[in-house]
Amino acid sequence: MEQALLTWVHLVAASIWVGGAIFLGVVLSPALRSAMPDVEARMRLIIMVGRRFNKIAVPSLAVLMATGLYSSHALLVNYHLLGASSYGTYLAVKMALVVLLVAVYAVHVRIIRKDVEERIVAGTMPQAELRSLRRRVIILGEITVVLSVAILFFAALMDAGV
Repeated sequence: MEQALLTWVHLVAASIWVGGAIFLGVVLSPALRSAMPDVEARMRLIIMVGRRFNKIAVPSLAVLMATGLYSSHALLVNYHLLGASSYGTYLAVKMALVVLLVAVYAVHVRIIRKDVEERIVAGTMPQAELRSLRRRVIILGEITVVLSVAILFFAALMDAGV
């Protein structure tokens, strides 16, 4: 029962993190582009949505990492076993992708820090800077989605025992 609950919590957290990232990048952003031609207005809305999403996304990512580490602690204690099986190899790759994902997210948070958000919301950011910022945020969002989906793929490989 403990393992079932742990897996369930891990899957719910993954659904929130990955589903939210896909929704923001694949659904909301393109919809806003066609509905709102003003870049500044789109950025203000995305910031508002992003702040709200982060209230559940960041805890979900923390839960994902905690439950993942807990589930794999036996293998991690005997780290030499990571290369001894496909499961261990997939786990090592998955963990590396998670570290990369956290790094990309940290860069995203650093780029869209509080003072930058305030300048966008206040409408005081020059258009050229706003466009550059938007381009970087889009790239980081795309990387986040690709990494998140890749992590899910390696989780599926681990579960399938391939």
